[in-house]
Amino acid sequence: MFLWIGVGQSIFLFAQTEVETKKIEFLLREVQQLNGAKFWRNGSSYSPKQAADHLRMKWHKAGSSIKTAKDFIEKIASKSSISGKAYEIEFENGTKVETHSFLYKKLGDGRSNNIL
Repeated sequence: MFLWIGVGQSIFLFAQTEVETKKIEFLLREVQQLNGAKFWRNGSSYSPKQAADHLRMKWHKAGSSIKTAKDFIEKIASKSSISGKAYEIEFENGTKVETHSFLYKKLGDGRSNNIL
């Protein structure tokens, strides 16, 4: 009986982890596909691909401390771990938003193509 409960919990936790990993990968794709956008980090701008690569690198370095998409947004994708300054996205039209706002919006509505 106890073995079955342990196996069931393990399967549930694995499935939950897989779902959260897919959410994070979705967010990274959303960042990478923002054609014409600039990502501001510590006073310098980067392309969407560079931004996604940087966030992916931070995620892999963080390892098991990132268990959910919310963890990813809060601990990895919101601000610089060096300066503490918020990351920003500047859209092609010049509008800027903090990255965490963009990512939470995407997480809430995976079908949305634009924040604006």
